[in-house]
Parts: sequence; structure tokens; C-alpha cells
Amino acid sequence: MKVQCVPSSVGASNNHPILATYLINDVVAIDAGSLGLMSPLSAQRQVKHVFLSHSHLDHVATLPVFIDNAYVPGPDCPDVYAHPTTFDSLRRDFFNDRVWPDMIRLSGEESPFLRLLDLTEEHPVEVAGLRVTPISLKHVVPTYGFLIEEIATKTAVLFVSDTSPCERIWEIANQCEGLKAVFLEASFPNSFRWLADKAAHLTPALFEEEVKKLKRDVPVYAIHIKIAFADQIVSELNAINLPNLRFSAPGETLTFE
Repeated sequence: MKVQCVPSSVGASNNHPILATYLINDVVAIDAGSLGLMSPLSAQRQVKHVFLSHSHLDHVATLPVFIDNAYVPGPDCPDVYAHPTTFDSLRRDFFNDRVWPDMIRLSGEESPFLRLLDLTEEHPVEVAGLRVTPISLKHVVPTYGFLIEEIATKTAVLFVSDTSPCERIWEIANQCEGLKAVFLEASFPNSFRWLADKAAHLTPALFEEEVKKLKRDVPVYAIHIKIAFADQIVSELNAINLPNLRFSAPGETLTFE
């Protein structure tokens, strides 16, 4: 299974993951923060399935741009999967003819731009040779983490993004024999625990406590590191001395077997 963190910044230091998109085997996207910025255009048009964790801007920012870029007249269009409240936000806040043309309405009148498919907690969806299971996290809006299993190889990875401390997702992870990697958020430094609590995010200290719930000996990649605190967060994470701690650079492709 291939996993790529899609870049979201430009310039000499373009390794800051400001927006969230992870590409699985080139055809399935987890979140659409930077999905519509991928180059070349053919890379965007390979993506046929988009799973949204929740409605916050850094996770959906370029979805309208991606839908516009990927559009080809005809019956084929990207499938977008999310919690019903995420779709409600997209309808009211994005596809409203003010911020962006209402591609949801237009999809019912013309050749479709996109299809919306509701996700149900812990009900897996099978697409492109993958089984994607949404698992509820603890955030300020309804939010899913995703267990992604490659059906042919039984290889699996787990995305735990935008959450405060939780339990259920670790129970499921520990039952997954094919788990090869975990991607876990660490948004704020320890000195901002007060803000992490209010915003329902993790600090390095909370990150450590979550990793202790994982009983599988697999690498844990720290993600969703706020750019304003990046050096401090990375330093605090390294100070924990977790043997399986990893970082991945935007644009890097990780392969799990």
C-alpha cells in the first residue's frame, strides 16, 4: 500500500503540511485540504474516491477546486464520502452559489460533478481494492478516523487526525492483525494544553498517552503539526523517546507491505 502526504505549501521551505490530504495508491484520498493543488492535473483525475474526516477548512479547503479540475462530461465522477453533518456544512458553506457554484445541485441537473455518499460509524466501504472503515473520534464537530485495509494483501494503516484522547479507535487498531502504520495528530505544544483541550486536539504529552493504548509494534507518524509551533512540537515529541516515532515529509511516498 502506498501513502503520500500531499504537499500544501510553496517556496523554498515547502515541507509544511498546512492542509490535510493523504493519497492512498494514487486513487483514494483521505481529506481534501490540498487535493485540488496536486500537479499535474492527471494526478487529480486519477482520484476517484475522497473520504472526508470532518468539515474543518484545512481538511476540505480545495474540494471544490478538485471537483472543478476533475470534471469530465459524462456519467463518471468522483465519489465523496463523509458524515452527514459534513455534507450539511459543504452545502451551506461551500456549494451555495456564493462561495462556489452549487455543484451538488448541478450534479442532479447535468453530467454529475460529484456523488455524495454518507458514511456510518464502523461500517466499512470497499473501493479500489481497499476497505475503509470510519471510526468516530472526539473533536468539536463529528469527525472520523479511518482504518484503511488493502484487501488483497491485508495490509492496513490507521489515520487518527483531529481528536482529543479517545478509546474506541485504539480498540479497533489492536484487533487489526495487518496494521502496518498509524498516523496520529499532534497539533499544539505542551504549553498550549489549555488550547488543545478547548479545540479537542493533542499535545506531545497527550500523543504519548494515546500511543500507549496501541498494542501493535508499528511506526507512528506524527501529523497535523501546527506550523506556528512546529519546531517546539517536534522537539517535545522527540524528547519522549518513543522508539516507533516517525515523521514524513510532504510529497514523500511511504510503502507498507
